[in-house]
Amino acid sequence: MGSRIAELLLLVCLVLAFSSWPSMGMRNREYHDEEGVEEKEVPFEKKFLLQMKEEVVRTDAGDVRVVRGFAYHVGVESPMHIGFINMEPSSLFLPQYMDSTLTIFVRRGEARIGWIHKAKMEEKEMKTGDLYVIPAGSTFYIANIGEGERLRLICSIDNRENFGRRPFQSFFIGGGLNPTSIFAGFGPKTMATALNISIPELGEFMRQVRGPIVYANVTQTRSLFNQNHGDQRQEDGEDESAAAAATSTWTWAWRKVLRRVSLYPTTTTTSTNKSGKTVHFPDVYNLYKRKPDFENKYGSTMSLYDNEYTPLGIPNISVYLANLAAGAMLGPHLNPTAIEFGVVLLGSGSIEIVYPNGTTAMVATVGEDDVFWVPQYFPFCQIASRNGPFVFFGFTTASRDNKPQILVGEGSVLRTMNRDVMAMAFGVPIEEFDRVVKAQNGSVIFPSPGAAPADKDEGEGVGIRRFGDI
Repeated sequence: MGSRIAELLLLVCLVLAFSSWPSMGMRNREYHDEEGVEEKEVPFEKKFLLQMKEEVVRTDAGDVRVVRGFAYHVGVESPMHIGFINMEPSSLFLPQYMDSTLTIFVRRGEARIGWIHKAKMEEKEMKTGDLYVIPAGSTFYIANIGEGERLRLICSIDNRENFGRRPFQSFFIGGGLNPTSIFAGFGPKTMATALNISIPELGEFMRQVRGPIVYANVTQTRSLFNQNHGDQRQEDGEDESAAAAATSTWTWAWRKVLRRVSLYPTTTTTSTNKSGKTVHFPDVYNLYKRKPDFENKYGSTMSLYDNEYTPLGIPNISVYLANLAAGAMLGPHLNPTAIEFGVVLLGSGSIEIVYPNGTTAMVATVGEDDVFWVPQYFPFCQIASRNGPFVFFGFTTASRDNKPQILVGEGSVLRTMNRDVMAMAFGVPIEEFDRVVKAQNGSVIFPSPGAAPADKDEGEGVGIRRFGDI
């Protein structure tokens, strides 16, 4: 009941904000630090493009950038932010936990993700197209195991659980001086006693100064990055001395620390979603191997809900992927139960969004790595440029039942509603209504050479891109 009231309050605030936009314009915010906030006007043509980018981590071995979700002068915060993690070959994102649930998508490369379930280790190997969920409060690490290949990840960052004005807060288990480990806040005697080591040994142990993403040395690379152990789990009663001999001292020391830390009350295979229901954690899910929900010669679309991949119920989101051929249009539609966030993976195109009062909210050209969002109920469409495919991926704020309503074409609202009523609504004879509405025999994705935006280097159109090539 409480969550339903919160959703209604959010909807009321959004309506108040939207009702003022056509006359006074949308104001967006750019965060520079914890205290100062600089506001600036967002141009009309970019109102629904997310451009508040922050670099929260940068080392020689990689970086983390966050694109903040929407924020308004009425004080409504976005339910999610979008993160980009880039890691060089043989690098490690140090063990940590966050105050936000991460839904991780491998855009390119290979990764090993290890995380803690009640003092036991879960390790998953991921490749391009794979999806996985790390619940808030779960200690995890990410390693780039692709030989000579940069790892690129896209994440949704759940903003409904965190605190403060940062997009998320990391609590580093591993670290020392940079990043500062949470253990550094305890007194030396306290930590030395807890680990059963001397204070000088503690000082040697917590000496990391290379930042949150580090390169592994030769020994660490052999032990951590070149093992073909798949989804390895350390079982209770295992001979730790034998395991320690098979791995480097550095790796095993941190594994011992990690196994003592359980910051999320789950078992090795289950967790709890926002409704309090038990969620089982299956393997990673590869979006590129899933059959599209809709496909024709102009493109394809798919949506993944928690009934197919149960971990999505934890942040209560769904994931979608759209692949449009050159010049094709994903026709006018709307999301009845969710806000949509999108990231352009390949190519370029345009996005058109409409206000509830029937005026144009945004017409914007987008390209690779651009991030956009669409409010719940707002009609919109996407159009690929004429010189190549347009592929975009993203998240919606509902883990199920957000089936987009198609407004034009076969099976659309125009074709399903009572034709006499619709003809009267448009003020035209029924024969004219039938002629106009039935002129489009296609569904969902249409050819649109007249509406497709032309790029500077416009050439002959290119067909749908295979997902593995993105």
